[in-house]
Amino acid sequence: MAVVLVRNWWALALRGALAVLFGVAAFVMPGLTLVVLIALFGAYALIDGVLAIVAGVKAAEHHERFGSLLWRGVLGIAAGLVAFILPGATAVVLTLIIGAWAIVTGVLEIVAAVHLHRAHGEWLLIASGVLSVVFGLILVVAPGVGILTLVWIIGGYAVFFGLIMLTLAFRLRARHLRNALGTTG
Repeated sequence: MAVVLVRNWWALALRGALAVLFGVAAFVMPGLTLVVLIALFGAYALIDGVLAIVAGVKAAEHHERFGSLLWRGVLGIAAGLVAFILPGATAVVLTLIIGAWAIVTGVLEIVAAVHLHRAHGEWLLIASGVLSVVFGLILVVAPGVGILTLVWIIGGYAVFFGLIMLTLAFRLRARHLRNALGTTG
């Protein structure tokens, strides 16, 4: 895994840069950021629901199991409609989803850090993992926190996380360059 991260340092840099840009946008345009997040979720759920129903119909035509696909489609369409009709409730649910996502990705980052050697800066991956877990726990424990505040928390998290990823990426880039030159370090 360490070799893969060293060779693909640029992917971590891109990930970090995008996180910083998203975080800045959340601070500069918090209302728009929330609206876009809810709209993206709603659009995704609607499209996913329609595609699941199409898959269910196709499965039924071939005398295969189709019930779960149809139910998934109906629930997806319902979730998408709720996102557009009740954006406030959707924001609370999205808060819980984002919290769960942050916890899971944070744990996975910590696990990935265990596989890095000290010279590669695994402590940075551990720091971003811990930050993700703490952020996720805050959202899951207190989902009723003001939605605007949540957008700012997400923005701050994204900027801090992005800066950590950029730092790690450039440390890995330096290691990659040393390896390419045939020196050891």
